[in-house]
Amino acid sequence: MHYTHVGLSVVATDVGGGFSIGLGGLGFVMGISGSWMLFTGLVGAWMAAVLLIPKVKPLSDREKFFTMPELFNYLFSPGVALAAGIVSAIGYLGFTSSQMLAGAVLASSTFEGLNLSMALYIMGGIIILYTVMGGIKAVIYTDTFQWILLLSGLFFVGLPVSYFAIGGMDAIRETVQPEMLTLTNITWQQIVNWSITIIPIWFVGMTLYQRIYATRSTSDAKKAWYLAGLFEWPVMAFMGVLLGLFARVAADQGMFAELGFTDISDVHQEQGLPLLLRTVLPVGLMGLMMSAYFSAIMSTADSCLVAASGNVTTDILEKVFKLRVEPHILIRWSQGVTLILGIVALLLASTMETVLDIMLYSYAVMVSGLLIPVLGGLYWKKSSSAGALAAIVIGGGITLILTAIPEINRIYGYDYGFEMPLGLDPIIFGISAALVVFVLLSYLVPGRKNKTAD
Repeated sequence: MHYTHVGLSVVATDVGGGFSIGLGGLGFVMGISGSWMLFTGLVGAWMAAVLLIPKVKPLSDREKFFTMPELFNYLFSPGVALAAGIVSAIGYLGFTSSQMLAGAVLASSTFEGLNLSMALYIMGGIIILYTVMGGIKAVIYTDTFQWILLLSGLFFVGLPVSYFAIGGMDAIRETVQPEMLTLTNITWQQIVNWSITIIPIWFVGMTLYQRIYATRSTSDAKKAWYLAGLFEWPVMAFMGVLLGLFARVAADQGMFAELGFTDISDVHQEQGLPLLLRTVLPVGLMGLMMSAYFSAIMSTADSCLVAASGNVTTDILEKVFKLRVEPHILIRWSQGVTLILGIVALLLASTMETVLDIMLYSYAVMVSGLLIPVLGGLYWKKSSSAGALAAIVIGGGITLILTAIPEINRIYGYDYGFEMPLGLDPIIFGISAALVVFVLLSYLVPGRKNKTAD
């Protein structure tokens, strides 16, 4: 597969409609400084091109890998691969939820009389049915087209029409606080949290490994990752936050009053972008933009749901229960697993408030459990299966627990005054714990299947 197609497919999965809605929310509350979030995507993509792909691509060509946990099986043991498959499935289940919620936010803010709950169940049902029936072919054949459609819609329709509708640069300067037009309206904690969450995902995301395996050579894979990084930042980053900034100006100008949002406090940060498009675009262009957003959301959602289903079917069920069935039976198994996971993702989405939160939580669980073992397995000769397994369980577990406590408090109305030190993300403590147990147990309980580190 040509590297340009792979690179665009990577961006389509990583920065689809859901991330666009999330970036719009960042632009709404903090201005163009929100673009720093996807700068970490650029850094992560280029670091993976230099550090990960030259190690993984030759191995995948030789060993014929299909999933990311198969690399863990090669480096360590079947038990480590099983744990990696479980963590990956949980992460991509959460990411699928974020896309469902993104579609619901977009639909409920666009179509009159459609509330968020109803929109969520409609969007979730469509995503589940589409993925179950289409499978991986639907993902491969539509990713690039759907993302190009979104990119074109934002660049040629959304941005220019919105810019002139709110009154151009003079109106922007008169309406928003000056710091929203700078790249310094951000705290060091936010930069650290985004960096430690998003950069490592390029080393542990199963959808990314699948695309590494699909490239023709190491050189092509690296080119695809360099291309994907540039499309993440500055292209998608600034388009997303600028639309969110324009939405903030429109809300402050009272442009959403006719839609029932008379005050800026009435507008949820991730509602701003779809409300803006609904207000400023004529019917025809509105339909074009909605189709672009919905297709991009579908592109990311189906990739993530297929990844989670692949983890459960290939890396868990086949390994644990030793399934040996005919291919057509395995396809039915996979469709059933996809259906069940889709329903779970839909229920998870119904408990969350913002698209961006679900995506970052999902990233955090995967990164804190899988980053240290994969880097150790590839680069440290002394790394052991015992250390890898402990790092996955303890790193991912600590992050999951620390992340879940505030959400449980919010959902059930508890107030335990729980706060992370210095405002840092739980993932930092999860990765730190994973590193400690990985090194300690690798010395205390040495041994792994293969010695791949140089």
